[in-house]
Amino acid sequence: MLIGPAGYIENPFDKVSYMTVASERPKLSVIIIGYNMARELPRTIRSMSPAMQRGLHDSDYELILLDNGSTQPFDANLLLGLAPNLSIHRVQNPSASPVGAIRLGLELARGDLVGVCIDGARMASPGLFSTALAASKLHAKPMIGTLAFHLGPEVQMQSVLKGYNQTVEDQLLDSSSWETDGYRLFGVSAFAGSSNDGWFVTPAETNALFLTARHWRELGGYDQRFQTPGGGLANLDIWLRVCEDHSGALIMLLGEATFHQVHGGIATNNPVSPWEQFHEEYMRLRGKAFAKSKRGPLFYGALNRETYPSLRRSINALTPV
Repeated sequence: MLIGPAGYIENPFDKVSYMTVASERPKLSVIIIGYNMARELPRTIRSMSPAMQRGLHDSDYELILLDNGSTQPFDANLLLGLAPNLSIHRVQNPSASPVGAIRLGLELARGDLVGVCIDGARMASPGLFSTALAASKLHAKPMIGTLAFHLGPEVQMQSVLKGYNQTVEDQLLDSSSWETDGYRLFGVSAFAGSSNDGWFVTPAETNALFLTARHWRELGGYDQRFQTPGGGLANLDIWLRVCEDHSGALIMLLGEATFHQVHGGIATNNPVSPWEQFHEEYMRLRGKAFAKSKRGPLFYGALNRETYPSLRRSINALTPV
């Protein structure tokens, strides 16, 4: 089922049919994967909507939400009301891994630049999409990554053990007035573990990855053999493959990021780390242990006042003790 401004289309994965939904081809497509996120998706879509994203018109980009087999209903009409450039697709025969849903999203995407957000619980900073589009002009083969933050006082694997939960987070977000200025999310969050080295180091993974549509095709997208719940290390794998592609320019955005809402996720909100299971699958598929890229990126963007605390931490991380 596809739900969008044009109503329902019988075959949601027929690209010709889907192209009748919008009259203009967007510059950017953003793929978002959701699973049992009735609480989180409205904030995510709101943060990514034309009302919140700066420097873009709604015709400049499309939001493609793929529901990967949710067992708890969400309000599709509410989401569609938040973003006129949103379409919603329910994945047929979903699996515990989001990889299949991502691959379907890549087939649906119409933009020259395509961003993948593997986790629909992650909100976006206000300049994420316009800055990614601007950075894509720096090279014929841009490979654009972003840092990740967790809402709350520390990484959620730790904070949930100390009482942080959805109720606490709701109060935190309400007090932040993030809908007035989305950059205020930096003031109520902490670096995710994969981004713990700060702004000036290539992270272990990125949760908003932007490549040209052609490059996605060359890579073959996410490896569909990653089938552990949540995709295992599929997201780290695609980022490492991108970093190892020296025919392109590796670019990290400054001052823009994603912010993870607590929702009981497989990896981010599990007090028992699933790393061993994930890494076993990775070694079976790749024949070696995972190691993050040491490649230095180009940087593009601006660090505003709201990012100053994280900037200080980043500088301290680079300074020898």
